[in-house]
Amino acid sequence: MKKINHRKVGTLGTLLLAALLTLSACAVPADEPARTAAQTASASVTAEPAAQSTGVYRSVTAEEAKQKIDGDPSVIVLDVREQTEYDAGHIPNATLLPLGQIEQRAAEVLPDKDASILVYCRSGRRSKAGAETLIGLGYTNVLDMGGISSWPYDVVTD
Repeated sequence: MKKINHRKVGTLGTLLLAALLTLSACAVPADEPARTAAQTASASVTAEPAAQSTGVYRSVTAEEAKQKIDGDPSVIVLDVREQTEYDAGHIPNATLLPLGQIEQRAAEVLPDKDASILVYCRSGRRSKAGAETLIGLGYTNVLDMGGISSWPYDVVTD
């Protein structure tokens, strides 16, 4: 019978476990940017409707977004994709403001910082970044619908 060196096996096991934990801690879904601990804590707060006035956005489903649009004609539907994506199909009456232009053009396109703004993109990554940017600019009523890819309702093309 072969004698096993338990000391080496234990060390190897510890190293493998540490590597596995390190890799799993660094994993980020392909459609979601990495977050700091503060952003992660903030994201858990975003599910609370009352948190709107405290400078965080709230995520909503496509169904909730549709209800909001249908029930509140003053809601601003904000598409943060690029012009070509918008032209290929967008939510009716959506305003285009590409993510890369939000900081420079938000005051011009969205003058009322207390307006209800529903942000969306293609898959949800840019809408999340757009919602965070708007909150950082002082907007108080921001909803993140995520991606138009989950929108089962009508879209219009230009």
